This record gives sequence, C-alpha cells and structure tokens, in this order.
Amino acid sequence: MARAAEPPGIAAGINQIEGYLLLQGERDAARERARRLTGRLDWLTSAQRAEVERVYIQDQLAVTEQTLRTVVRRCEELRAEYREVYRTLRRRLLLTCLLGAAALAGGLGAALTVR
Repeated sequence: MARAAEPPGIAAGINQIEGYLLLQGERDAARERARRLTGRLDWLTSAQRAEVERVYIQDQLAVTEQTLRTVVRRCEELRAEYREVYRTLRRRLLLTCLLGAAALAGGLGAALTVR
C-alpha cells in the first residue's frame, strides 16, 4: 500500500514486500488445501499424492493470479473514475467560490455606492 509521505522508491519497495507476503501466504494455503484433499484419497501412492498436490497448488496459484489481476484492473478503473469525479467536484467548488466572491464583491460595491 503506497503511503503519501514516502518517496516513490520506498512505496514501491513496500508494495513488493506486501505482494511477496501475499503470494507466500497463498502458497501456504494452497499447499494446506492440497494436503487435505490428498489426505482423503488414501488409495494414492506417494508419487501420485505428490503429483496431485503439485497440480492442485499450481492450479490454485493460477486462479489466485487471475483473481488478483482482475482486482488490480478494477482498482485502476475505479481510480480513474474517482479522479474524474474529484476533478469535477473541484471545478464546481472553485466556480461556486468565484461566483460567491463575485456576488459578495458586487453586493459590497452596490452597498458602498448607495451610501
């Protein structure tokens, strides 16, 4: 997660570490799920058990990678949408402030000329 006060290099490093830890956690979880699956298949030989676990883990990591890519793509879409909404709101606020200042100046000018 990038933090605003950090230089870009540090934020990128933190993102890499977070990604690495996420991947390791998912590998461990996939490995555990594979062991539970093959544990119920007591008729497998040791070699078959190892192969089923390897294929299962590989498949799970592929699913995780695809899911993360989908999430990243959606985050980028949302970031772009929110950035545009923020720009629009900022322009509206600026316009409102300018119109308010102009109205205030006009009202003040009118009040001063009446006296």
